[in-house]
Amino acid sequence: MKRLAGKVALVTGGAKGIGAATAKRLLAEGACVAILDVDSAGETLLESADARFLLCDVTKPAAVEAAVSEIIEAFGELDILVNNAGIQHYGTVLTTTLEEWDRVMNVNLKSAFVCARSVIPSMQRKGRGIVVNVASVQSLHSQQNVAPYTTSKTAMLGLTRSIAVDFAPAIRSVAVCPGTVDTPMVQWTAEQSGDAAALYEEVAAMHLSNRIAKPEEIAGLIAYLCTDEAAFITGQAIRIDGGLGVLLGGTVKE
Repeated sequence: MKRLAGKVALVTGGAKGIGAATAKRLLAEGACVAILDVDSAGETLLESADARFLLCDVTKPAAVEAAVSEIIEAFGELDILVNNAGIQHYGTVLTTTLEEWDRVMNVNLKSAFVCARSVIPSMQRKGRGIVVNVASVQSLHSQQNVAPYTTSKTAMLGLTRSIAVDFAPAIRSVAVCPGTVDTPMVQWTAEQSGDAAALYEEVAAMHLSNRIAKPEEIAGLIAYLCTDEAAFITGQAIRIDGGLGVLLGGTVKE
């Protein structure tokens, strides 16, 4: 069943990981899909007349405006924006440089603002729309040594609420907060540890599901949120974390 037939979607950071899985799922659900990414690998990801890849730095307002205009010309006004572009950086407020801080905030947070600013007018002309911000379980909880990342992802919840409040009822906004997902970002992190297999095992054990997620599982939730079946969901942060945020550390003796 094509639940998104007739809808037009834009996915940022769609060349790989959660973004790629989401773009494929939205296309399979019947939407016309445009991917914005700085990684040219996205050019061959969706081979369909209903899909388009645009090489675009989503932190640059002029580039995003031009891309959105091209998408509208090709497919019509937009219904769906998935702000998925993101990067990881490890550091505290003392070890993170100003340049590193700005880069994380620009890619993870500013890009979502820039894209929403460019896409929402199109949604208003169409009279409906949804903005899905891919945040993180670290929007709600945190670890050591992730100051810029957890700050950027926490701020996305405020952006989500603001969009939901300011543009209701026609436009919805929802934040999706994944736990650990098997993406190139996580693979890179594992490689930095020196023992990728051991790290994967340790991280899997942190989840009640005793595994990490597949990108397709996150894409499935995003696709559902974009359908009319989810029309009563807005302004929320929805965890899809395998129980990562449920269990407190430590053991209580009987």
